[in-house]
Amino acid sequence: CFFYCTFLLLLLCRGDLFFFSSKFPSTQRASTDHDTAMSWGALYAQLGGVNKHSTSLGKIWLSVLFIFRITILVLAAESVWGDEQSDFTCNTQQPGCKNVCYDHFFPVSHIRMWCLQLIFVSTPALLVAMHVAYRKRGDKRTILASNRTENSDLETLKKRRLPITGPLWWTYTCSLFFRLIFEGGFMYALYFVYDGFRMPRLVKCEQWPCPNKVDCFISRPTEKTVFTIFMVASSATCMVLNVAELFYLIVKALLRCMDRSSKRKHPYTESVSRDNKKNERLLSSSTDSSSNKTVC
Repeated sequence: CFFYCTFLLLLLCRGDLFFFSSKFPSTQRASTDHDTAMSWGALYAQLGGVNKHSTSLGKIWLSVLFIFRITILVLAAESVWGDEQSDFTCNTQQPGCKNVCYDHFFPVSHIRMWCLQLIFVSTPALLVAMHVAYRKRGDKRTILASNRTENSDLETLKKRRLPITGPLWWTYTCSLFFRLIFEGGFMYALYFVYDGFRMPRLVKCEQWPCPNKVDCFISRPTEKTVFTIFMVASSATCMVLNVAELFYLIVKALLRCMDRSSKRKHPYTESVSRDNKKNERLLSSSTDSSSNKTVC
């Protein structure tokens, strides 16, 4: 889960995998190279162009997601939560009491919760990637079916940025909607499972097979609280960016609809304005040619 979310966001942001290679032991890199080699090429092919077809707010969202969440998760959070169960101590020697109390207060690790959150939040980008690939495949078939097929046309099609209109607008809007649902759902789950975002120093456990109410102590509570609040704030920032991008797309679509409706209501005015512009261009070109002849 940890490696999956790291690779996924690195591919989305067009990062370099070897940036983090020095942060993991060589044995871990060797064990994951074979598992990821078969799938990450196809995933990169699907997600490599998502950033190109996003709006400016979408690109900012990817940057915030990568810098403030993935980087912190990879470089710092793993070392803070890596030994949480071994450092969870209780003032009893009853066999099984420590494990039961730890499972009661920490049913899911923070690291795994954040990894799942990042995976679910990043997955809707696949909708946009698949839609863009489908559109470009149809355009490619149209170009190949025509008699005037050139390599330059295919290269232009490959590098072309599709406008977010029509069906692509609906796909992009749905992806933003699912991002908001996943972000809000995981933030609520984090608050509900851990009874807040603050990490207590001391918890009292009465679970069986503990003989009575025992005191259990959590390691690094202040540091874990700081990281938790930082990750929650980053999630809230991403939600604000998603809402702003959704509002931007809706306003832009409404402006397009108003423009089309005005053109339908006044077709004569539109045709006259086009004719006037054409006449102005012809007049300016004729004036330039006559002036050139006079100079000669």
